[in-house]
Amino acid sequence: MKIKVLGSAAGGGFPQWNCNCTNCQAVRAKAPGYTARTQSSIAISDGSANWILVNASPDILTQIKSTPELQPNRGPRDTGISAVILMDAQIDHTTGLLMMREGKTPMRLFTTPAVWEDLTNGLPLVPTLGFYCGVKWTPLCTECDEFFSISPLDSIKIKSIPLISKAPPYSPSRYAQRRGDNIGLLIEDTNTGKKVFYAPGLGEITPDILPYMQQADVLMVDGTFWTEDEMITQGFSQKLAADMGHLPQTDKPGKRGSGMISQLRQFENQRKILIHINNTNPILYEHGDERAILAENRIEVSYDGMEILA
Repeated sequence: MKIKVLGSAAGGGFPQWNCNCTNCQAVRAKAPGYTARTQSSIAISDGSANWILVNASPDILTQIKSTPELQPNRGPRDTGISAVILMDAQIDHTTGLLMMREGKTPMRLFTTPAVWEDLTNGLPLVPTLGFYCGVKWTPLCTECDEFFSISPLDSIKIKSIPLISKAPPYSPSRYAQRRGDNIGLLIEDTNTGKKVFYAPGLGEITPDILPYMQQADVLMVDGTFWTEDEMITQGFSQKLAADMGHLPQTDKPGKRGSGMISQLRQFENQRKILIHINNTNPILYEHGDERAILAENRIEVSYDGMEILA
């Protein structure tokens, strides 16, 4: 199994188009130690020319251009993308679907019923795509303890795992979470037995998801914020990380052991990688103290083009 990181940034990318935070100014100036990033998405392959796209970011065309494997030349019109799985209904994870509307067959889309409802009514991407390629929907079960596969990648087995996080701001469920508003994935290669746990919108590590994380060989988890009040202290918002459905890397004030770094210490044998990194997060500076702290804890920071073999 090969996993390719197409985009590693949170919504808005890095740099964000209207942001003049320290990080965004530095990457625009091409300062050493800063690397631009597109909005988060990964692609999964079984080693063939076929791929499963997980989240379709607004940067999908740039990501495909940067990833030749997603554009095999088997006919006048072709793509290596066999299907799309959506982790949630966030704009930065879904609006790339519109850029894929020229498909000659209906788009194969895997989402939970909650996400399907949001994309049918709140942000009507599904009805819009109906006028172009159309959509063939497969609902992801949030109650089943079963793996599913997506042909022709039959050796890749996937399980959807409901998470505690937030629905998009446009969703009626923003403050009344439904099961399936956000999911993680446990991805298994049945040929090697290796497993990857992927959760870019992980708001809380709850006891029910611990067994899935423990059995994984690689953990790819939420790297959005360094601190709980990052957006407030930098003057960009009055919202905490928890208000936006994210678990910061450092402990929350007065809650020892609550942050992502502390939480990940219990996974001694897994490879640990952060993805979905906000433009304000100091870990984007490769030579900073925050990156050194991550390295001490054997936690990697993903980047566009990163490959994970399992």
